[in-house]
Amino acid sequence: MNDPAYNLTQIYPLKSGVERLTLTDFRNYAGLRLEAEVAPIIVYGENGSGKTNILEAISFLAPGRGLRGARLADIKRFIPQITGTSEISFISPLNWAVAAEIRCNEEILTIATAVEKSFRETEDADDSRAFERRVVKVDGNKLASQAELGRYFSAIWITPQMDRLFRGGSQPRRAFLDRLVYAFDTEHAKRTANFEHLYREWYRLIKEGKRDNHWLNALEEQMAATGVAIAAARREQVARLNAFIENEPDDIFPSVRLELDGVIERALDNKAAVEVEDEYRNMMQRQRRFVLENDNPDGINRTDFKVYFKRKGMPADLCSTGEQKSLLISILLAQTKCQTLHKGFAPVMLLDEVAAHLDDIKREALLEKIKNLNIQAWITTTDPQLFASIRNDAQFLKVKNNQVCPGGLF
Repeated sequence: MNDPAYNLTQIYPLKSGVERLTLTDFRNYAGLRLEAEVAPIIVYGENGSGKTNILEAISFLAPGRGLRGARLADIKRFIPQITGTSEISFISPLNWAVAAEIRCNEEILTIATAVEKSFRETEDADDSRAFERRVVKVDGNKLASQAELGRYFSAIWITPQMDRLFRGGSQPRRAFLDRLVYAFDTEHAKRTANFEHLYREWYRLIKEGKRDNHWLNALEEQMAATGVAIAAARREQVARLNAFIENEPDDIFPSVRLELDGVIERALDNKAAVEVEDEYRNMMQRQRRFVLENDNPDGINRTDFKVYFKRKGMPADLCSTGEQKSLLISILLAQTKCQTLHKGFAPVMLLDEVAAHLDDIKREALLEKIKNLNIQAWITTTDPQLFASIRNDAQFLKVKNNQVCPGGLF
C-alpha cells in the first residue's frame, strides 16, 4: 500500500506510551502502581469504581488541566471521617502526585507532577494569599513550565461529556482544538495560559473602575501579540489536519472539514500578523466599555472551532449523536496519524466509555485501527466483553474497591 496513514508501523516501528503509572492521594486512590503495556489497555469495572480517575491521572502527564478540566484542589483524595455527632466530615492530604515511566520510542523517561502550596502577595504588603500550583519534573529535573511536557508526552481523549461538544458553547471546542495544537507547538500551552492571565487582569481593572490607561494599554499590547500568535497556531493546525484528511481519508469513519470562526483568524487570512496585532489592540481599547456593560469582548476568546460532516455538507451540531461521536473519532485518528508521521511519536489515546453511541461495526473498526496503528490506548468500560475481539492484543485491568488487578475474563 502507498498510503502512509496505514503504514505507520513500518515508518515508525517503535512505540510511545506509559509503562508504569504511580498515583498518590489522587481522587479515590491512596496509592496505586500499574505496570502497563504499550498496547490497547481495557480498564473495566462498575460505575464509580475509579476507572476514569486513572485516565485523568495520565492526562496530567501532558500540558493542561487534565481531561476533566478540574481545579487542582478538587483532585486530591478526600477521606470521610465520622465526628462525635455522627456527622460525616472530610479531611484530605496536603497534595496529590502522579508519576510515570514513559517510553518515547527508544527513550525511557520519568515524568512526575504534583501540587505544592505557594503564596502570592496581595495589595496589603503585610498579607499574602495561599494558592496551589502544579509542579512538573522530568527525570528528576524541575521544568520551568508545564508546557514543556509537550516535548516528551502527548495525550488526546474522548469523554462522555464530549458527546455534547458540538452542541454546547464554543469554549469546550476551543479547548479541544488547543490540545491538538499542543502536540505540534509546545509553546501554545504557555501562550494560552498567559493570555488568560492577561485577560483576567485587564477585565478586573476595568470592572473595578481602575482606568489606568498606561497599564491598560500595556496589557492590551501584550494581549494582542499573544492572541495573534494563538490564532496563527490554531489556523496552522486546522490547515494541517484538513490537508491530511483530504489526502488520507478514513475508510470507515466519516471525513470531516474543520473551520475556525473568529474575527482574528479571519483577519489573518489576508493581512500580516503585525497588522492584525495593531487591529486587535485597537479593538480591545474600543471594547473596554463592553466589560462595564457586562458584555463579552470579541477576540480569540470567542473563536469557534466548527466541524462539518464532509460527505453530507452538514454541520456537526445538526448530525445525530452517533454521527457526532464518529466525527470526533475521525479527528482523533487524523491527529494521531498526522502527529506520528510529522513528529515521530504517537499520542496516547484516553477513551472513556468510547463504545457509547457506536454501533458494533464502528466499535470493531476503531479497535482494529488502534491495534494497527501500534499505539497505546486506555479504554474504560463497564462491559469488557465488548472488547473481546482484541483479547489477544490488549491488556485487561479490573478496577474494584480502589484497587486494580489484571483482568482474567478470557
